[in-house]
Amino acid sequence: MSRWSDTFKHTQHRPYPLPARAWAMHMSWQELLFAHWPLPAALVRERIAATFGGVPAGLEVDTFEGSCYLGIVPFRMARTGLRWWPTLLGPHTFCELNVRTYVRHQDRRGVLFFSLDAASRLAVFTARRWFYLPYYNARMALDAGDAVHYRSRRTHGGAPEAAFEARYGPAGPVYRAAPGSLERWLTERYCLYSIGPGLSLWRGEIHHELWPLQGAQAEITLNSMAACHGFALPDVNPLLHYVKNIDVVAFAPERL
Repeated sequence: MSRWSDTFKHTQHRPYPLPARAWAMHMSWQELLFAHWPLPAALVRERIAATFGGVPAGLEVDTFEGSCYLGIVPFRMARTGLRWWPTLLGPHTFCELNVRTYVRHQDRRGVLFFSLDAASRLAVFTARRWFYLPYYNARMALDAGDAVHYRSRRTHGGAPEAAFEARYGPAGPVYRAAPGSLERWLTERYCLYSIGPGLSLWRGEIHHELWPLQGAQAEITLNSMAACHGFALPDVNPLLHYVKNIDVVAFAPERL
């Protein structure tokens, strides 16, 4: 348990205090690539409404200098387990790939997922049933050597086809994003939002150290992850960041 308790040694970087309740789940995110594209706020809000059947009251699209951002994030989920019942899930390791944007509710900026593809039927079943997160089964592989070779193809019955393939890796030293920077705005978010039945809004809190970011280089050879949600990505180079590993603890979601 000490590995996860160590996560709480540094909390001063958080934009708001930790939840008063006990954390429930731990995980490590490894070999992660952030790839971000700017998009108009009106388009992002329109696609949220189309995807979820509306936008819950109080949920706002978040912007940085007038732009929204869509992120495509491949990584490996490792050391996944429950705090009080560790043998139920883990240690459970699998690939995951999410399509995300950035929102806020009152004073709390967070992440909203359009989709989360995963190579774990247990994770997909659990997250869809209890957390209202749009997880999908996928066939995935990650080979890490001099560069990461990542491949994903959605296999979820009845879901839109979606696939991704890329080679990526670090291109610079580890650094922490400066306050007020776009990198800080994109990555330092300590909650996620999900939309349940009747446009109910749920928030799940997380905690981790400041992201150990590195600049990244990537060759994306296949990417239909955004198109399956109705997005045409702009013809610009994405903003790229790489993270080798970060340990994360999560709190049970609450209905707002």
